[in-house]
Amino acid sequence: MKRLICMILVAAILAGICMTVFAEDDEDDSVVVPVDEAAADEEDENEDDSVIIPVDMEIQPEGEPESEPVRVMQYGDQGDDVVFLQTRLSDMKYYRGNISGAYGDATRDAVTRFQDDFGLEATGVADIQTQMVLYTAMYRPLKYGASGDDVKELQTQLTALGYYKEKIKGNYLESTQKAVEHFQRNNHLQVTGIADPDTQEVLFSGRAVGYYDDATPTPTPIPDLNNYLVDEDENSVPLPDEAVPFTKQLKNGTSGPLVKQMQQRLHDLGYLDASKVSGNFQKYTHRAVKAIQAQNGLKSNGVVDEETWNVIFNNSHVVLPDQTPKPTPTPTPIPFYIYVDVRNQIVSVYARDEYGEYTVPVRQMLCSTGKVGTDSDPGDWVLNGRKATWCYFPKWGGYARYWTRINSSIAFHSVIYHSVSTKDMKTSSYRALGSRASHGCIRLTVADAKWIYDNCGEGTVVHITTQNETKSDPELKDSLKLAPLSKEEMVPVKTPEPTPEPVYRSDIRPELNGLVLKQKSNNEYVFWLQHRLKELGYYDTKCTGKMLDRTVAALKAFQRDHGMPVSGTADQKVIDALFEEPTPTPRPTPTPYEP
Repeated sequence: MKRLICMILVAAILAGICMTVFAEDDEDDSVVVPVDEAAADEEDENEDDSVIIPVDMEIQPEGEPESEPVRVMQYGDQGDDVVFLQTRLSDMKYYRGNISGAYGDATRDAVTRFQDDFGLEATGVADIQTQMVLYTAMYRPLKYGASGDDVKELQTQLTALGYYKEKIKGNYLESTQKAVEHFQRNNHLQVTGIADPDTQEVLFSGRAVGYYDDATPTPTPIPDLNNYLVDEDENSVPLPDEAVPFTKQLKNGTSGPLVKQMQQRLHDLGYLDASKVSGNFQKYTHRAVKAIQAQNGLKSNGVVDEETWNVIFNNSHVVLPDQTPKPTPTPTPIPFYIYVDVRNQIVSVYARDEYGEYTVPVRQMLCSTGKVGTDSDPGDWVLNGRKATWCYFPKWGGYARYWTRINSSIAFHSVIYHSVSTKDMKTSSYRALGSRASHGCIRLTVADAKWIYDNCGEGTVVHITTQNETKSDPELKDSLKLAPLSKEEMVPVKTPEPTPEPVYRSDIRPELNGLVLKQKSNNEYVFWLQHRLKELGYYDTKCTGKMLDRTVAALKAFQRDHGMPVSGTADQKVIDALFEEPTPTPRPTPTPYEP
């Protein structure tokens, strides 16, 4: 499947679409290579830039300055890009020489072997197509005679699923080949005995059918028009005898029986020529899907999700090419607004209030923005919907999870990983959260990056502040302090459930019983103090129960305004004065962003 994607991408380059590479420094962030997203219909001159290209190249959005193109590398070349090439070839077990940055015999031989394994023309020249496949591939093809750690991993996973019962030695011999064949048969893959990238993707997906599991149902065959039932409505379209269930998303680069089944149906409906029914989701299929989506009032992106699938197969009132299109539905209001506070290293997400303004805090997260000199791009940015569950930084070989594009240079994503393994986290990047540590992107915990990936889609506005745009907020930052990592699972250690937040009432005056509240006091009385200062307009951040700089400053301002000693501490006399002050009429919460 990835091989097909890359062939399409090469055609895009030949068609003159501008593609660029952005280098990232120190295992981070200004360029990412999404490793699991499909390519767009690059040969279509009218395509927009809304589909991620799953390599370290990105269509240049209109109005952005052009960058240097990716170069073809060959024998005799030198440079940093040769270093990246050698590093990636080494990661994929094709190159065993020194990472020298010089394209010599060993590099050429490694490229040739890689090209041969992936069905590319074996020239030894790292052309654009070869680089696309290299930087996208999750696994190298493994077959009889192969050996190495990746063969051990293959055997280990086959053992866990019950297919392989021999000793795990890392040598791909007859017993491994038979286990792979059995696995492919049970998982409805082409039975070759070769652990190609598609086979390994299913094997390590967590959804593979085990040896002792019931095999997944055989895919529904291509429907026969002679078996169709006709709705009594004379204007309806024939449907299959039974509903054809949606099983997975199909998009540019996908191949297999489901694609062929869909292509046949698109042909039956008049959207696709019969000569294009091949089982491979390429340019003409992409155009046909976009056309049926546009005719039926769906988002026209060429991706077959469940809604599009049901229109194609299970809707007797599907609009045909020569009929009047359905109107596009009124867009759903964007639910969230994202505010990235660079001074405090906090990402806040707001939802709409009853007036349609983004004032309701939904989630607040510690982050790492760009270091000084590689600052995160300040200003307002609008998400275009590009996402990937894993991304790759080609310059340093690092990876991250749950990548959500902000602009052509930066994105939200998780902390850094050394490889595509959830247990291979670069722990220093987790410990650095709450400080400026990236080269432009917004790093988050895995859970927080996934939340944005899952909930913040196309059209979401992201505001990134400058360093001096906000005030220091130690109370809020302290309340978001992260738990230490479990070294075994690489997830935060579970901490005891926090004590429920006290219920504040302005008509109840707390009795301190001789206690004096001061810097670093941490108790329910501080929570009461913060709420009262907030009611009186002196305190404007989260009430945490811990007395830090913002609370002390608010208390001093109150004391100054009321002719009291400006101590920044609160005894019973100060508490009494606070609660004797009449409560002002509530003011609207300041709006972070008005759409």
